[in-house]
Amino acid sequence: NLKLPPQNKLSIFLQNRNLMKPMNSDLYPNLADNHIIIVLYVHNRPQYLQIAIDSLSKVSGIEETLLIISHDGYFKEMNKIIESIKFCQVKQIFAPFSPHIYPTRFPGSSKFDCKSKEDPSKMTCRGNPDQYGSFRSPKIVSLKHHWWWMMNTVWDGLKETSDNNYSRNILFIEEDHFIYPNAYRNLHLLIELKNEKCPHCYAVNLAPANVLSRGEEWDSLIAEKIGNIGYSFNRTVWRKIHKKAREFCLFDEYNWDITMWAAVYPSFGGPVYTLRGPRTSAVHFGECGLHQGQGGKTACVYNGGLDFEVKEIDRVANIDSEWGVFVREQGKDEGYKNGFKGWGGWGDVRDRQLCLDFSKMYRN
Repeated sequence: NLKLPPQNKLSIFLQNRNLMKPMNSDLYPNLADNHIIIVLYVHNRPQYLQIAIDSLSKVSGIEETLLIISHDGYFKEMNKIIESIKFCQVKQIFAPFSPHIYPTRFPGSSKFDCKSKEDPSKMTCRGNPDQYGSFRSPKIVSLKHHWWWMMNTVWDGLKETSDNNYSRNILFIEEDHFIYPNAYRNLHLLIELKNEKCPHCYAVNLAPANVLSRGEEWDSLIAEKIGNIGYSFNRTVWRKIHKKAREFCLFDEYNWDITMWAAVYPSFGGPVYTLRGPRTSAVHFGECGLHQGQGGKTACVYNGGLDFEVKEIDRVANIDSEWGVFVREQGKDEGYKNGFKGWGGWGDVRDRQLCLDFSKMYRN
């Protein structure tokens, strides 16, 4: 009983593109037996994307695996950058129900939609306000829609994962993440050590939960809350997350990560930890907001300098299997305690229903 929006030509075109086999399969015909798929989800910030791609090209072992690029809409300049990649297999997927490809109707915006609290036609316009009285913004809700559509598609809707019974971890990164050369090798080590060192951990991370931190540089692994930079988990964890679709889709918060921290993880019944190393293998470098530029003629431009350097220790695996684990207890400095109701932006029942429908796209 799916209620997905009627598709336009672009939506159908993109959905068909999602079925294409990975690019560069002729250059890299065989993936490593223990390869870990990397998913890079992108929006419309080509300057950021180029930096991320350049960093990935220098990652040791990148040629062994499949890089999946998940697009929130269709932007030619972004697509051009991806099609220039030659360092590994690459598969592009495009969110066919992104608000960015529906210019005149839901999930985009129509002239009949409520626009603001002071909208004189709010008695007859379409849409439900959030808990603060604000109506939906398509370019804002696209953030949460894209992440949830991507998760359902990557785990349950792609031949490369579902048909091959892929059950290993998948690494998720974003277009404003700089990835160090040792990231892929460290990822393998962390996954291998997790069962022994931190069996209660749900995931592994390449970076601290605190986006400003470069790591403690201790001789120890760290277990803490799951961060939103370079996080990786397996299908078992995905199934646990998927069972919380209602918690995710009905929580009045437009950010996917805050929704997870405030509504989904707490419903697991106990602290949700990730394991990482004491030195970061990924860095967030973005200055511009996620949606800046998507509604205008130009994309967000990154004009700052990269304020981090790649040292020799960042070029090779630097995780020691003999290290113990320091557990950073949760609850003391958490920003989303019991009773937090979200920052809003997600009150329209149409968005909530679309989100729930994404949960059922590939399920009988």
